[in-house]
Order: sequence, then structure tokens, then C-alpha cells
Amino acid sequence: MRPSFATARASVLMKTPNLRQQASRRRLALICAVLALALVSGVVGSLTRSRPELSGAVETGPFSYFPSK
Repeated sequence: MRPSFATARASVLMKTPNLRQQASRRRLALICAVLALALVSGVVGSLTRSRPELSGAVETGPFSYFPSK
């Protein structure tokens, strides 16, 4: 005899993920978040970078204060 709570049309109950599965999901979520942050920062950095031919600013370096000749 079938129990009263088991019907043919009801959704099947699933087991909750164990600790190993939860840890792997957290690890995957963290890796995806770091990769997304790197991608977004690269896009923002490339969009906000000033072009040297457009800005006309003189590039300075560690030896730019010494005369070249």
C-alpha cells in the first residue's frame, strides 16, 4: 500500500547538498566573483585610460628630471 503523502504528480524531494558540495559551490562562486571583478576592472581601466596622442601630456619617469644631453 502506498503512503498517503506519495502521489504520482507531486515533485520529487531532493537531498540537500552535503558539506563537500557546499564547499565546492562556495569555491566556484568565489572564483567566478574574482574573475568577474578582474574582467570589469580591465574594461573600466581600458575605457578610462588616456591616450598619449590625445592628451598631449609629457610622460615622466624616474629619470625624467635629468637632462638627456
